[in-house]
Amino acid sequence: MSGSEIRSAASATYGLVPTDTTEDVRTRGAGVPSQVAVLPVGSFEQHGAYLPLATDTLVACAIAREIAEAYPVHLLPPVTIACSHEHAAWPGTVSISSVTLHAVVRDIAASLRRSGVEALVLVNGHGGNYVLGNVVQESSAAGERMALFPAPEDWEAALEWSGIETSLLTDMHAGEIETSILLHAHPELVRPGYESADFVADDRRHLLTLGMSAYTDSGVIGRPSLGSAEKGKELLASLADSFGAYFSLVTSAHSETEKADTEGADAKAADADGTAPSS
Repeated sequence: MSGSEIRSAASATYGLVPTDTTEDVRTRGAGVPSQVAVLPVGSFEQHGAYLPLATDTLVACAIAREIAEAYPVHLLPPVTIACSHEHAAWPGTVSISSVTLHAVVRDIAASLRRSGVEALVLVNGHGGNYVLGNVVQESSAAGERMALFPAPEDWEAALEWSGIETSLLTDMHAGEIETSILLHAHPELVRPGYESADFVADDRRHLLTLGMSAYTDSGVIGRPSLGSAEKGKELLASLADSFGAYFSLVTSAHSETEKADTEGADAKAADADGTAPSS
């Protein structure tokens, strides 16, 4: 069975947890010059009365699965609890500290490198996981290959591609975007009520100080009534398309490292025999 056939067969049964065997991973790794892992990072927090607490994790996993359909990546199980402190006023929300999330991601990246997977892309499903940007920034400065996806620009492109009507500012939480993705990827989990739950609060300048409860009683900020499964499908397709630039970036970094290592070895050899390497 080819690597693409393995990915296709596995992706058909992906839920939150990938179903790869160790042989699947070995086969996929043998067919690419540089291995890239994708780690979905979600949260466990309120999403109004109609979307599950695991919405951000489900969204991150849906994006990651779409990526795994299109690129030879090593799909990891998600981080399901993260930094949701702004939602603490609602029952069911659970958070860990930013320090803990930072450490978890760093440990995962280190474990991957020990097994020969040098590049890691974090697929973030929760805007409150601000620390992920710091992890990527610090790791990249240290010479490690890591990226954070999607960027706001990727979401903007996806909104235009899919016909989403609400802006990123207005569609802050449990709105058109998240409702659309779940209506496509997990329609069985979307409960009645989103059709009449629209609520707008564009000025949220004190969110980090006061939390979400200062801006919404329902927990919703956005226009979920505009959501549709078709929009969700197109959102994911656009994001998978945007991921190509990230894949090229983290794999080209591998090529540049190999080139530098080769040039360094050539220089040492030239010093040893008194010749200069060709340019």
